[in-house]
Amino acid sequence: MILHLFLVRHGQTEFNRYNRLQGWSNSPLTDKGMQDAKRAGAKLAHVPFAAAYCSDTTRAQITAGTILDLNESGAPRPALIADMHFREQHYGYYEGQDMNMAWWAAGAPHGATTYNEIVERYGLAATRDFLKEADPFHDAESDDEYWRRIAGGYELIASNAALTDGDNVLQISHGNTLLSLMHRFAPEGYDLSERPANGSVTRMDLDTTAPFDSAITVIAYNE
Repeated sequence: MILHLFLVRHGQTEFNRYNRLQGWSNSPLTDKGMQDAKRAGAKLAHVPFAAAYCSDTTRAQITAGTILDLNESGAPRPALIADMHFREQHYGYYEGQDMNMAWWAAGAPHGATTYNEIVERYGLAATRDFLKEADPFHDAESDDEYWRRIAGGYELIASNAALTDGDNVLQISHGNTLLSLMHRFAPEGYDLSERPANGSVTRMDLDTTAPFDSAITVIAYNE
């Protein structure tokens, strides 16, 4: 069964505006963030959604609710399922800290001082493993911990017995998670040097019968 996923990055938050790592922390949507959500809702107004998922953070839930409120497809409004498997990467000790300072702390011991430099020299997995290593409490997610949780979210979608082949599914996602999915499933042909915009739409197809490593096909990014 193939499901058409519409992944929307949540609206801008205060932490986004201040360039701080957000992760599992809550930060309210800014006025711009509400407009981001409404813009995404207008873009997807005529898409009939059979299901809707988001993380259990307020920024994701408010964005999802706004999009569903604006839907004019005529399809019954799906119940919103908020689950921790859809959260952003957990940054541990570095939650809420300045993004540039955090990535310097993670990468500097390895000779890389920015997020993009870590990715270029060591690969995306290293950004998580280096941050966990730098975290004095080691609470930040390792690459393995992160992907096991994320895979669990897509298993949750795939196990929804109410869904049928070709259904559209709304999923509110997060900046680094969208980048991570793109690096894993579409490493070429896209500019991944910056995070997707708040309120942007990324489209992917999910094959519910395939193992996670081959389950996702990217259709469009950061629209």
